This record gives sequence, C-alpha cells and structure tokens, in this order.
Amino acid sequence: MQSRALACWIPCAVVAVAMTTIAAFSDPPATVAAAEPAASRRAAASERRIADWPQWRGPERTGISHETDLLETWPKDGPPLVWKVSGLGGGYTTPSIAGGRIYGMGYRGEDEVVWARDLATGKEVWATRIAAANRHVGYGEGSRSTPTVDGDMLYCIGVSGDVAALETAGGKLRWHKNLVSDFGGSVPGWGYTESPLVDDGKVICTPGGAKGTLVALDKKNGNALWQSKEFSDGAAYSSVMPDDSGGTHQYVQMTGQSVAGVAAQNGRLLWRYPRSGPTAAIPTPVIHNNLVYATSGYGAGCNLIRLVSQGKQIKLEEVYANKVMVNHHGGVVLINDHIYGYSDGKGWVCQELVSGKMVWNEKNKLGKGAVAYADGRLYARAEDGTVALLEATPRGYVELGRFNQPDRSSQAAWAHPVIAGGKLFLRDQEILLCYDVREGASKAAVPAASRDGSEVAQTGRPTR
Repeated sequence: MQSRALACWIPCAVVAVAMTTIAAFSDPPATVAAAEPAASRRAAASERRIADWPQWRGPERTGISHETDLLETWPKDGPPLVWKVSGLGGGYTTPSIAGGRIYGMGYRGEDEVVWARDLATGKEVWATRIAAANRHVGYGEGSRSTPTVDGDMLYCIGVSGDVAALETAGGKLRWHKNLVSDFGGSVPGWGYTESPLVDDGKVICTPGGAKGTLVALDKKNGNALWQSKEFSDGAAYSSVMPDDSGGTHQYVQMTGQSVAGVAAQNGRLLWRYPRSGPTAAIPTPVIHNNLVYATSGYGAGCNLIRLVSQGKQIKLEEVYANKVMVNHHGGVVLINDHIYGYSDGKGWVCQELVSGKMVWNEKNKLGKGAVAYADGRLYARAEDGTVALLEATPRGYVELGRFNQPDRSSQAAWAHPVIAGGKLFLRDQEILLCYDVREGASKAAVPAASRDGSEVAQTGRPTR
C-alpha cells in the first residue's frame, strides 16, 4: 500500500448491501441492568461537558461542544492567540482536555510518548514512553489516537496497537497490552488510529481479526473480559460508539466490510450491516435515536440504517445508501437533524439526516478538512491550515470569520479542532495553539514563558 494513498481519490462502487438480523438480546433482567448505568453515564457527562473535552470528538464522541457565550464572529485576523507551545513530538493526535490539563501523543526520536500539559500555559507536566516509534506505516510522522481521560486515569492506543493505561497525575504506567500480540490483531496500513472508549469499567478497542474485531479490557488491570468472536472483521480506522438502541447497551463500530453492534455485556453480535469501505473506513459513526449513520471516502458514500427491536432480535432497515456525503476522515456532526461535513467531490455539505438529501454544498470557499461544533457554529479546519467559523444552518454556507494558522508544518493539518473552556485548540505536529473564543475576548500577547514550550518539551526526550 502506497504511503500517500490516503490523500488520493480512488473511485470504487459501493457493494450491494444485504441486511443481517441476529438473535442476540440479553435476557430481560440483564437488559434492565445495562440501561441504568447508561443514564448515570449521561448525567455524569452532562456535569463535566462544559469545561472538558475528555476524549475523541468530545464528551459524547459526537464532535459537539455544549459551551455557550462564544464569539459569534471572528476578527479579521481570527480570535486572539492565548499561547503557543512546541515540542509535542510528531503526529496527528487530536488533544483531549480534562481537569485543567491537555493530553496527547507523539513521536520523539525513536519513542512513542503520551504527554500532559498545563491548560493555562501549555507547559509540559509529564511525558511517558509507551512504545517504540513505528515509522513503517503510511504517514509515519507520529501518533494518531486521541487519549481518553477517565477520572484519574488516561487510556491510549499507539500506532502499533500498544494499549496503555497511565495515571493522569504523573504519567505512571499502570498496565500495557498489545492488540496484535495479545488479541490477534493486525496493524492496518496506516497504523492503529482508533481512540479507545471507556465505558462501564471497560476499555473498548478494535484489534480486528479472526479472534474478534472488538475486545473489552478491564480498565483497572487490562485483562480481557471478552472478545467479539462472531464479529471478526479486520480493523479499519474508525472509533467505537456506545449506544442503547433497542433497550440493550451496545458498541457500534465501522470496518472496511461492515457496520456492526455487539452487546456491551459479553461482546455477542447483535447485528451486522454489510457495507464496503474500500481502502480506508475512517469517520466515527453518528447515532441518533435508533438510527446509525455511517460515511467514508474512496467512493463509499453514506448509509443510514434503522435498528428496530423485535423481541430478542434487532431488525435492520436500510433507510438509504447514497453518495451525498463521501467523508474521507474529517468527520461529520449532526445538528438539528442535519449532517454537516466535507464530502469528496462536493465540498462542504449540509445533508438531511432522515431523507439523505443534500440541502446545500460549497466547493470553492474552503478546502477539505475536519469539523466540530459549538454554540450554533461549525469550527472547520482545512488541511492547509485555514480555520473558518461557519453558521450551522440549512439555509446555506455562511462564513463568520477565518484565519490562517501560523507556523504551519509541512504535513496536512489533520488533527480535529477542539473547543473547551472557552478556548479553541489546534494541534499541528510539534505545535499546539490555544485561542480565546469567548464572547468579548480581546487581543492578548503570547506569554513569553510558553512561547517555545517547557524545558522538557524543548529537549524532545520523554521522561518516565
């Protein structure tokens, strides 16, 4: 596989879709018990969601921030830069934010490291090696998994499938597993890119392969609790979504061959929807009520399926399969029953979720990129480093400001934008930038102490 293949357009017809129904619901007592923790999880997420972005795509893994009172438009040169630091190490990791710290990953020399930085200044607090750097994958500049913060612990996945649990306080390694050697996985062509899901005491990740696509690890010690033997697709590049459709708590994942759901309790296959995601299936599925929306690039397009409970079975109903949204890897967000994101060949698109129809598209004003949402607006980051603020509206493409990220690296700006605590965070390989996007934010100079990062960051050497 050519290392630059991800950046290419490879037309490929979508394979005709068949629908599969599998008798797989748990017995009623187990189903009721599984629903209660889900409500508790949502309540806990609601309490912390304003200030934190503790995992991939935010508090609920949807790309949505629940913050308010943010800038409605941006000044000519963009929102004020609060600080900028360097020395992160190479990589495409999107940062996560929780408890006054920023967490991420990168390659420093021959090491793959996890790092923590102070939210107020960007200064490095600790950095821990979890594996050797694997530069033999496509785009071998560095890590691509976003760490997941859960209380006083941090969980992450390295390029070679190294799953690590670290203490947030000082970066001490608690346990380590490998998706290949421990669970029969195979490193995808561009490395493992998935960001782990922490749910009900388990760490859910995707080794892929004959032993089972998904594995659930005890978050305290890393021991395997189950592996999804009935679901054995190879790993792609998407991240797992939790869901409670049909009254059963489940985990939904997209691979190059299908989208499927397995029971959270034991990994049993609940349903599987065959879907061809040629070359690279990357974006995280979107789930709304009993609807599962999946999109990917290389000509695959988008699919919407409805999950219908029938006794102890889940019946699948295909709502549509079309090419309105062909999203490569920048992700999409669902706002007021409309999907927003970049579609290969069509540009930035607004699509009706339920009908699948395109509401509007804009091909010329902003290039391909990633998207997040906060306070009525889309934060779009193009691969060339341009960052734009767009109104999230089905009325059309409405731009409310833009700026060009300074100190661009030579690589595409693939890390997604993060909005947390009234700030916008942008990672570009070695550099991390923090902008003030609160209503009334004023221009401020970059603090001299954090202009070039901390001493640890400047040395480029990880500590243990």
